[in-house]
Amino acid sequence: MDVGDKLSEIYVKNLDKTVPFEEGESLLAVLVAGGVFVDNPCNGKGTCGKCRIKVLEGEIEEADENEKKLLKKDDPDRHIRLACMVDPIDGMVVETLHKERKHQFTTSGWMPDFEIDRRESGYGLSVDIGTTTVAVGLVDLTSGEQIDEASMINPQKIYGLDVLTRISYEYEHGEDGIRDLQESIVSGLNAMIDELVFETEIDKDDIAEICIAANCTMTHLLLGVDARPMGKYPYVPEVKDAVYIEARRVGLDVGEDTMLYCLPQVSAFIGADIVAGAYVCNMEKETGNTLFIDIGTNGEIVLAKDGELLCCSCAAGPALEGMNISSGMRAAEGAIEDVVISEDGIELKVIGDAEPVGLCGSGILAIVKELLRHKIVTSRGGFIKKDSLDEEDYRYDYIKLNGRKREFILNEDPEILVTQSDVRQVQLAKGAILSGFVALLNKAGLEMKDLDKVLIAGQFGAHLPEASLIGVGILPRDVENKLVYVGNSSKTGAYMCLMSERVRREIEHLAKKMHYVELAVTDDYEKIFRDSMLFPTFE
Repeated sequence: MDVGDKLSEIYVKNLDKTVPFEEGESLLAVLVAGGVFVDNPCNGKGTCGKCRIKVLEGEIEEADENEKKLLKKDDPDRHIRLACMVDPIDGMVVETLHKERKHQFTTSGWMPDFEIDRRESGYGLSVDIGTTTVAVGLVDLTSGEQIDEASMINPQKIYGLDVLTRISYEYEHGEDGIRDLQESIVSGLNAMIDELVFETEIDKDDIAEICIAANCTMTHLLLGVDARPMGKYPYVPEVKDAVYIEARRVGLDVGEDTMLYCLPQVSAFIGADIVAGAYVCNMEKETGNTLFIDIGTNGEIVLAKDGELLCCSCAAGPALEGMNISSGMRAAEGAIEDVVISEDGIELKVIGDAEPVGLCGSGILAIVKELLRHKIVTSRGGFIKKDSLDEEDYRYDYIKLNGRKREFILNEDPEILVTQSDVRQVQLAKGAILSGFVALLNKAGLEMKDLDKVLIAGQFGAHLPEASLIGVGILPRDVENKLVYVGNSSKTGAYMCLMSERVRREIEHLAKKMHYVELAVTDDYEKIFRDSMLFPTFE
């Protein structure tokens, strides 16, 4: 571009924001680069259908058949388009269709007894950086008391909702992509630090240390280290050991002497968040057999057999967090989080007691459990045929035919449907997680009935009732009444490292003792996965 040439511009009307751009990128890429939030779980691959925008002004080409299929029934207005499939033009006026809502967070977890051996003056931050959410606790280092906390959706969401789409962003944009992702999370952390400092009236220079537990990809993105090696075989991370550096080196807006400690990783797929959880739950020193799982986009699992720790990661996909679901959304106001079907109708529990907007992860599990319980969906995951039911059957009017496809009407106004594809997404996630359990148990020579307890950790796991986990078969009935919810054990581990040098040494030792099991090369894994795909049956 010659000096003096004017950049083209897009105007986002509802945000009163002008975004400049150069030709050659999609409308989605332009909006993301301009800091405009557009939901895009697949990072512009044209597969999720979530990046809807409304084109108010500007002539654009008609949507192709793939885009029309993704837009489906709820977009009769030809001006509703998918941003990833639109080429922007100068002077275009658009409107975003995504409303940021108040989200549901789990910021605390079970805290074991431990000896505090770091009695510094000043303050510290204990931080859990997840793919979806970020939680920060402000701690008085003298007393060990958490005096305030903050949380937010991970701001890297604009680059994709899972680790692989964010890694693919680095592949597409190289060093610029690495910088974008680092600046995004650092800016988010700085905003939370500003919030905590303002609310408590402390000085940033008095923050002595920051301890961070994050999955392996998020650690790389925070440190500005190339995460691309974790996106291809042999999936070797650049950073595995604990990191201890000046916090300002990554861009954190704190004092010159503030230090940053990042907990250690096991592998590309078992990160510091899981190491922290295993430590907090004392798995190395437990007698008996304990299974630990953090359920999210990936299901990370640790099995302890009399102190021997095996671990694996299974690609559950984003369905269990409400993504890749036709009416899916995050756990925010308006999200259906529980469902009960009876002959008298459908009862919905909605976050914030608001009008239902869509289904979050706990909601999609609840509805699939209910569809199985009422024999509307079979153990193989298919909807029953509508014409197999009498018209007087209470289930008859809930089943809708969309051409030859069967769908379940969960809510009429607004219309919220559960499609065959939605059920399949849950089935794939359930199969991935359960197969991970079985593979680890086989490796240890155990059966499900041999487990003494199952620990459920993480932001998402805290909102999954036992009835749904067992009802859809993510966990078998053999572990019924053995579940223990430990909350955000990642942030707890970060807090313990903040307060104890001994804990740091023990966590670093634990990370080296955890044996990672690669499921793809496990004996009979394909058969294990296939068998794990079957849903349970109800009497």
